Amino acid sequence: MLPSITLAATCSQMNLTRCLDSVCAINVSSNPAARCQYCGTSSAGTPPTGQTGMRSLSLGQSARYTLTEDELEDAPTDPGQRYVWATEQCIAKVDGCTADDVSDTYDSLIEQSCRAAGVSAQYAASLASNTKTASATSCQTDIRACIVDAARCGPDWRACETDDNFNRYFSECSISATGCDEYLADIRTTLTSDRDNAIKNADTLLANIVASYQNAREQMLITAQSGCDNNASYNECVETVCARNMPNKCGDGFDSERTAANQLCQFYRVACDTLN
Repeated sequence: MLPSITLAATCSQMNLTRCLDSVCAINVSSNPAARCQYCGTSSAGTPPTGQTGMRSLSLGQSARYTLTEDELEDAPTDPGQRYVWATEQCIAKVDGCTADDVSDTYDSLIEQSCRAAGVSAQYAASLASNTKTASATSCQTDIRACIVDAARCGPDWRACETDDNFNRYFSECSISATGCDEYLADIRTTLTSDRDNAIKNADTLLANIVASYQNAREQMLITAQSGCDNNASYNECVETVCARNMPNKCGDGFDSERTAANQLCQFYRVACDTLN
């Protein structure tokens, strides 16, 4: 039997956008600047509908991936803080998504909205600084996403088994996480523990897989050897061939059929000679 393998969930950009839009694009059909006003920059002005208008946005969409009006009551009004809040809520709702997926999927939509609002194209730089000054949770999310990137430690942490590699990548990711200095010590402790557990569990899983295959091979050998006792497997093969494949079932007077069945099953004797 093969070991079961759990595949990591893949981030759905469509569902992620639906979730983010439920926070940042209220009434976007009538207000192209909505994404910029809600989750971009205060330079775009205050959205005309405040926190309302969710019914018109979410009509016909899956509530599983959108935030309700009640949930939106906790959303910050400051655009930078709202963007961070939306990121935290949506990566929790949409399986497999990280803060990097939010940035890759949604920043360009906000930037387009800001152009519609007549905001300077320099918005991207201000967005980066706004979204990195949030909570310990957002800092840990960003640094984790950075450090487990395939180009660094990797999702299985294998490239960071040594402390030298881990420390190098952690420093690199910490530098890019603006505004997270006060949380770095705790984040380092958490990620170090995650790394150690992941590597330990991977080694344990590998040892269990090897042991299971070895046990399976031993059991197959025992079964094969028992079939060699008194030519049991060979005789069973002959009788089966006679019953299923010979017109006269190798009955009396049909020695040629039994001879053919003996020849077809001869491989059992060759195998038993090898095993013994």
